[in-house]
Parts: sequence; C-alpha cells; structure tokens
Amino acid sequence: MTKKLFASLALALSLLVPGCPAAAPFEAGALQVEQVSSEGPAIVFIPGLASGPWVWSDTAARLRGKYSIYLATLPGFDGTKPVAGTTLESLSRDLAALIETRKIHRPVLVGHSLGATLSLAFAADHSGLIAGVVAVDGLPVFPGTEGMTGDRSALGARIRAQFAGQTPEQFAQGQQAYMKRIGSVDEATAMKLAAWTSRSDIGATADFAAQAMTVDLRPRLASIKVPVVEISPFNAPDFAAMGIDEARKTEYYRMLLAGTGNLEVISIAGARHFVMFDQPEKFAAALDRALASMAEVSPR
Repeated sequence: MTKKLFASLALALSLLVPGCPAAAPFEAGALQVEQVSSEGPAIVFIPGLASGPWVWSDTAARLRGKYSIYLATLPGFDGTKPVAGTTLESLSRDLAALIETRKIHRPVLVGHSLGATLSLAFAADHSGLIAGVVAVDGLPVFPGTEGMTGDRSALGARIRAQFAGQTPEQFAQGQQAYMKRIGSVDEATAMKLAAWTSRSDIGATADFAAQAMTVDLRPRLASIKVPVVEISPFNAPDFAAMGIDEARKTEYYRMLLAGTGNLEVISIAGARHFVMFDQPEKFAAALDRALASMAEVSPR
C-alpha cells in the first residue's frame, strides 16, 4: 500500500519536475487527457470500465523518463462528466483527433479491459496512426458471448437494467463484490479498487458495460496492421472447477483474437483482472518487452 501511495504521489509531483509538462488535463472530444511526460516515443494509456488514470500511476511514474505519456479517461469515469451519446465509435474518432491535432507520432495504445477493446477497434480503423496495441485483459468480444449471432441489443438492455435505479451505496457494494471476485487476488487491493471505481457515474458505467457486452470486433481484426500484444492474467483457483489450466486460457484468448495478423498472447499467473496491481513486476516486464518492440521515436 505504501509503495503504491508513493508511486501515485510521484506521478502527481512529476508535473512539477523540469522536462515534464505541468499542463492541466485537457479535453479531446469526450475524452479527458493528461500529458505527464514529453520525452521519447509516445504511449496513450486508456483505462477500463469505471476506471481512471490511477490504473496507470505506477506504470507512468516508472516510464515517464523514457516515454511521452498521455493518460486518457473516458467520460463519466473517475469523477469526470458524462457525455450523452458517447460510443466506442465516437471515442475512436476522438482518439484519432487527439493524435492528429497534438501531432503525436505513432503512439502505442495501452488499454485495460474496455480501454483495450477501444484500442483494438481504433487499430482496425486507424493502424496508420499508431505503432501497436497492448491489450491488458481486454478483447474484441466479451468472453462467453463469442457464440452469439445476430442482434445483441437485448443483452445490452439486460446489462443496463442491472444498474437502473441503483443508489451510490448499492453501486459501491456491487463494485466491492466484483473486485473481490474478479478484480484482484488480494482483498485489501480489491476494496481499494472498488472505492476508486465507485467514483464513476452509474449511468455512464451502465452504458459502457452494455457496449462492452454487445460489441464484436472479430470480423474487423484482419484490418489491424500493427502488432498486438494481449496480456492475459490467470489465477489458477478461479479456473480449477472448470478444468482450465493456464495454457488453455491462453489458447482461448488467442482464439478470440484469431485473424489478428501480428499477435502475441502473454499469460501472467497469480493475477486477476487488475493484473498491474496483483503482479506489478511481471506486468512491468511484459509491458516493457512489448513497448521495446513497438514504440517509434518521433522524427526530428
């Protein structure tokens, strides 16, 4: 806990360090973006459902002297204002505008969960604007729904109904239950994550959860012309009853991403969905390896 607190403080203080811009967050369409460093190849970090820049605090603090780092937050998450009508498609356009207007040279997109799905969608349409995608436990179709065909709108409606009418207290309780079961292997970490995600707008969380459940990017994966690294967390006790070992889960993720031309799936054991909190050293090593193979230096 102390280590992560110091890392978060280091990220905040980095805005005051020479060579690291002290710019306030700015809007890029519906996205809120914070640039925390300006040296080296560019990375755009995108958090997942109901999450904010805190997902990447340790990572940004560690990499800021080597990379130009941008932290994006989706509307309605982590205390930001919701923007009605926002979709993954509209966010993809906002992300393209961010890269073009800010003249960010072929960044690597690093997305977690929903942020990874957005990154894959962006790569399918705009591979020429980026150098690669690191997808952290985020996929082109929600696991378990890959066999569905036809209209998925009823599934989205059921997801929205689960959130409808929730009080902030009920939303927080739901986040706690989710994080203890799916988010982290450590209960104290799970409760901390739940406290942070509970700051997000309930309606925005419901809407984006519905979009995550109804999207299926698999027909578009062949359009991705940049390398994709999928980081797959694995916690053996969660899969023991199903008879699924680490190798089978890795192959399952590879199957969901079939059609991606340049794909690597990296499994990290001893971790749940927020793998960067459960296994920070393993995550850092996997991310560093991916970035070293993808990141491009801006031409002078």
